[in-house]
Amino acid sequence: MKIFFSVGEPSGDQHAAHLIQELRRRHPELDCCGFGGPLMEQAGCDLLYRLTDLAVMGFARVIPMLGKFLRLVKVAERSFRGAPPDAVVLVDFPGFNWWIARKAKAAGIPVFYYLPPQLWAWAPWRIKRVRRFVDHVLCALPFEYDWYVKQGVSAYYVGHPFFDEVADRPLDRAFLHWWSSGDARLVAVLPGSRQHELTHNWPLMLEIMQRVHARHSHVRFLVACYREQHQNLCRQRAEAQAPDLPIEFFVGKTSEIIELAECALMVSGSVSLEMLARRTPAVVLYHVGWTTFFLARHLINCHYMSLPNLMAEYEVLPEYPAVGRSNAEIGQISDRLNGWLARPELLQAVRKDLDDLRDRFARTGATARATEILLSRIDARRQRRAA
Repeated sequence: MKIFFSVGEPSGDQHAAHLIQELRRRHPELDCCGFGGPLMEQAGCDLLYRLTDLAVMGFARVIPMLGKFLRLVKVAERSFRGAPPDAVVLVDFPGFNWWIARKAKAAGIPVFYYLPPQLWAWAPWRIKRVRRFVDHVLCALPFEYDWYVKQGVSAYYVGHPFFDEVADRPLDRAFLHWWSSGDARLVAVLPGSRQHELTHNWPLMLEIMQRVHARHSHVRFLVACYREQHQNLCRQRAEAQAPDLPIEFFVGKTSEIIELAECALMVSGSVSLEMLARRTPAVVLYHVGWTTFFLARHLINCHYMSLPNLMAEYEVLPEYPAVGRSNAEIGQISDRLNGWLARPELLQAVRKDLDDLRDRFARTGATARATEILLSRIDARRQRRAA
């Protein structure tokens, strides 16, 4: 059995790696190949290209990479023709993965979209592409499943694998004990997993931390960096912009930092699901350019719900998209964090809302369910072709 994966985001790399591990546990002879990241490679996937290195967001950043993306589409097309896989599994990254789906369908290969794009929120008209190029959608959230079914798509509700990963991930108990034994109040800071996120958001985060520390001198900021390079960039900017702030930088301790913190300051992303799972209130910042902000404001369909949007409505993860100099957003975020730190009863109320949301949406077992659906559909297709 052979499965081709196309995964372009660091979070998707993590989810796909767990799926590959479960698939190989049930089928040790499974051959996995395609595009993805280092975790997938560690799980046994033969990477044709490390696509997660190209993870981008924003229209201006995509255009210079179009040539690279088109060459990768050709690589996938040759792979489909030379040694066709039994299935193609896509994970998020829709701008690129639509083309992979198109080439797979042209080669007669079934396409599964695991953790599909949130079309109901920002591009419902693209459902035609799903009907045309995707055979089955494996949905993370119940209202996502309902929406796809209403659009006439073959969909399955499997749950979100992030909750499996949080439940299974062992925490560094020595790290937790060390940081919980002192008198300092801890605030988590998550500056994002992409280079441009650091460039645009980290200076604003430093300003916010300065304002919070001015009101709460016992606060210490634990910064969870995605990789060593990011840690170095964050430290250099902090030393230049805010040398007196009590900041500690870490790589590979995101879960522990979220578990320890009273509250968090974070860049928008899938880590919001871990905030939910660990009951940590957070304020979400995301700095965008004027072009991206204008298009998003006019294209996003607010009538449809996503879990991050729902958490924002509950005020457990209030979001502040920042544009331009962003002085207003910096003040609002600082006030929110200062209010939480000044009034423990507010934090407790937020945690109660997080408990309610977790009970509704934090369903474990997604990876196993996705594996069962993939294998059953592949086996059914093989039987039909053999008959």
